[in-house]
Parts: sequence; structure tokens; C-alpha cells
Amino acid sequence: MSDIETPEAPAAGNDAQQRQVLLQKIYVKDASLEVPLAPQIFTRQWQPQMDVQVNTEAKALEGDALQVLLAVTVTAKLGEDVAFLVEVQQAGIFSVRGFVQNEERAAVAAAYCPNLLFPFVRETIADLVQRAGFPQLLLQPINFDALYLEHVQRARAQAAGANGPASNSVN
Repeated sequence: MSDIETPEAPAAGNDAQQRQVLLQKIYVKDASLEVPLAPQIFTRQWQPQMDVQVNTEAKALEGDALQVLLAVTVTAKLGEDVAFLVEVQQAGIFSVRGFVQNEERAAVAAAYCPNLLFPFVRETIADLVQRAGFPQLLLQPINFDALYLEHVQRARAQAAGANGPASNSVN
């Protein structure tokens, strides 16, 4: 026999304080691809102007579950003509525990979770574009943390503007 001590299990109260974001499920909620000028578009020189639109949405589910949706729309144009339009809604179900402040939960939903979803949506878009007969499209990484901070700063500035300039209190 040896004198090996086993570590004690953490107290039950510590579990409630531990912050966790667990990915439960990832799925494509919706995807579409349009090539309105096929096959004529393939006879033109390929120098497109790309427009990429990104939106996120979070929805509380039962318990500590949260659905986060990352919607990406890519439009490629040759001059005024749309070469292709691809839209993908990549979603994930996350278990979010231990975040007691609303600001923290909002940051998880608007920045952390979309960062996890983005590689999947990028792969889906790349696959759809290539299957449509176009050259490879690789979306550049997106800094969702910076986008979220910009959103928060803009909201604070609008709230400050709506309240008008700082006023003196009346006694």
C-alpha cells in the first residue's frame, strides 16, 4: 500500500461560480446560393467586387442554453451584374453558466460564440461558391470582440446623446 492522497472534490458552491461556455450543437440553419446570370457569367473575366455582410443574433433557450446565429451574406458583382449571392445562417446551441452580469453574458453571446461559429460558416460559404463553379473564396477572419466593443461604445454614445448634455442637479 502507498500513502497517496487524492485531491478533494471542489465544493458544490464553487460549481455555481465557475464560468463555462460549452458548445452543445452546431448546425446550418439556412443556406442559399444564387447565380442569376449562369451560364453567361462564366464567360466574363473574373474580377469581382465582394460585399460581405455579417449579423449575429442570440436567443435564450431553456435553462442555461443559448442559441447563437451567425448570418453571413456574400455578394459578388462584375460591374453592376450579380455573379453570385450566397447566404448562410450558421447556428450553435451553447450552455452558458456562471456569468451573472448581463454585460458578460452579452459579450459571450455577441463575441465569443460567433468566434467559434465563424470557421464553420466560412467553410460552408467556400464550399457553396466552389460548387457553383467559381474560384475559391476564403473569407478573412473577423474580430467579433472588436465589433462587439464598437457596438457597446456606439450604444453608450447614443444613450449619452439622447440624455442631452450633463445637467446640474436641482436642490
